[in-house]
Amino acid sequence: METPAYMRLLPAESLATLSRLELLARGVVSGFVSGKHRSPHKGFSVEFAEHRQYVPGDDLRNLDWRVLARKDRYYIKQYIEETNLRATLVVDASGSMGYAGDQAAKTNGEITSKFAYAQYLAASLTYLMIGQADAVGAVTFDTDIRAYHPARSRASQVRLILEELNRTEPGGETGLSEVLHTVAERIPRRGLVIILSDMFDDIEALMKALHHFRYRNHEVLVMHIMAEEELRFPFDSFTNFEDLEESEDALALDPKTIRASYLARVRRFLSELQAGCGQLEIDYVPLNTKEPFDRALSEYLSRRRA
Repeated sequence: METPAYMRLLPAESLATLSRLELLARGVVSGFVSGKHRSPHKGFSVEFAEHRQYVPGDDLRNLDWRVLARKDRYYIKQYIEETNLRATLVVDASGSMGYAGDQAAKTNGEITSKFAYAQYLAASLTYLMIGQADAVGAVTFDTDIRAYHPARSRASQVRLILEELNRTEPGGETGLSEVLHTVAERIPRRGLVIILSDMFDDIEALMKALHHFRYRNHEVLVMHIMAEEELRFPFDSFTNFEDLEESEDALALDPKTIRASYLARVRRFLSELQAGCGQLEIDYVPLNTKEPFDRALSEYLSRRRA
């Protein structure tokens, strides 16, 4: 039987690594299925939350006998209920994401563009979260939303999202901030929002859009994907620079004359983005396509769990 084309997004050599990982929500979440994440609702699982006074009809097995012996009062022990996570993957498919460069890691024998890196990460996270009984949805966008799949926890959601990712090609201008506002309004319940993008937009506009998610009580994870060449600007001879979003024209420039100015602007952009995410209590994860995606994901999830 022929392997479906979308399965290329889950390379066999990466699946063994993924099977040992898990993604846990840091804040409280709402869900329907008992799982790994803290719920805002009180239940009777393993993590103690608080006492409440006994009322007739309560299960006597949950009485705190120590409190009874000490104070001669009846109190029920309440615990944090565990629940499933609802996550939405927001994948940037604008033209700038098509950049690969020469120093990116190879996946499936090919140089990994920023968009391909986002595809592999999104596919891996989908596989991982569905495997731990969480609900996952996906959004692809450029200037506007291209496709929106609400979060579902059924096994067929893996195929649905991977097929969507596989048929998506990068192109068009970035409309990141506007799209994020739209996504924030469309997600019906609080959960985890994972943004996979090069984040090319005005910082002030970006912060307002990210704040929209936090205002609606979502936990946010920004996976900021950039290429080594964008970060280091290693060019040393006249080079044709092309705008991948707005124009097909190329400019022949001497990199030596613009390197200092370019790197200063990149450093400022990264610093302001990281600081803004920190102020909003958003997990900011800088990613370089020169590092294999599965290694980068494994290292991040290990840090997050710790």
